[in-house]
Amino acid sequence: MAMTNDDAKETDEFQKGVRHLLENGVGKLPSKYVLPLSDRPSVDKEQPTVAKSSLKLPIIDFAELQGPNRSQVLNSLSSACEEYGFFQVVNHGIPIEVIRSMIDVSARFFNLPYEERSKYMSSDMAAPVRYGTSLNQNKDAVFCWRDFLKLVCHPLESVATYAKETKYLFLRIMEAILESLGLWGATKDDRTPENDETLKQLDGGSQLMVVNCFPPCPEPDLTLGMPPHSDYGFLTLLLQDDVEGLQIQYKGEWITVEPMHNSFVVNIGDHLEIFSNGRYKSVLHRVFVNPAKLRLSVALLHSLPFDYMVRPSPKLIDDANPRRYKDTDFATFLHYISTCEPKKKNFLESRKFT
Repeated sequence: MAMTNDDAKETDEFQKGVRHLLENGVGKLPSKYVLPLSDRPSVDKEQPTVAKSSLKLPIIDFAELQGPNRSQVLNSLSSACEEYGFFQVVNHGIPIEVIRSMIDVSARFFNLPYEERSKYMSSDMAAPVRYGTSLNQNKDAVFCWRDFLKLVCHPLESVATYAKETKYLFLRIMEAILESLGLWGATKDDRTPENDETLKQLDGGSQLMVVNCFPPCPEPDLTLGMPPHSDYGFLTLLLQDDVEGLQIQYKGEWITVEPMHNSFVVNIGDHLEIFSNGRYKSVLHRVFVNPAKLRLSVALLHSLPFDYMVRPSPKLIDDANPRRYKDTDFATFLHYISTCEPKKKNFLESRKFT
């Protein structure tokens, strides 16, 4: 059936994002955002899709990790990675004014007039700066109630400072994770050239910043800010404001993560699952939206350089643990999401040896 002019005009409006819809007085959730019954955040009280409870994630004290209690913190880190795939980092050492500035600059961007925001709109998934909407607006059959700004470069000074500070934090957490996997030692004598090389590659690796804006939604029970998905990199460091929205799948149920002041939510990405040969797994998470409050979050996805291959560490492969994943790189991921609608952990499943 051919698309009418009215249909084309309506589709074009959705491509402009949810902030634009609200600025033009939308009072009811357009059908483009209405999820099938089984995918909605609340079906009925018996369904496991309802978040029955909230969760305080395991807490990793970054200051303690650098001190004499490192081995105890490493044990906590290892069990958090194995059981939840998520943890919260406190005492991270990033100045509060750097964090406030990042939230402030994010809010200012989404408060710009549409004409200003739209200058950064692009359907090119590899664009260094890209303003967009939904998850993959070129492919999504049902749109998510979300606008975003993705940055591979740092056009604003405050963003550059934030990116540098979080990169340092990411590298120190990755050292601890390698140590917890038995791949890295606290002293130089315990380190192999291979894992020194891994850290060097991560130091020069990709750092993709995604600033998410989830505006108030007229009918939040019918849609999601982001559908269930895993992240593609090694680790994601998430800064969120004080509005609830993040949920993780834990023991088959959706659990709401309680926001914690001046902390980072850190989660395992698909690349770390591949690198650890499945010992640490990326976890499905999603975002629900709020009828009254706007929610902002800043996610930093860290991985190897875009043109590098990610593969299981040879040290984590033996007769008892055969290799479970194929080599993969960012180009493979981009090709995958440009040819099909990404759902849940489908991309990672496509990289497994059957």
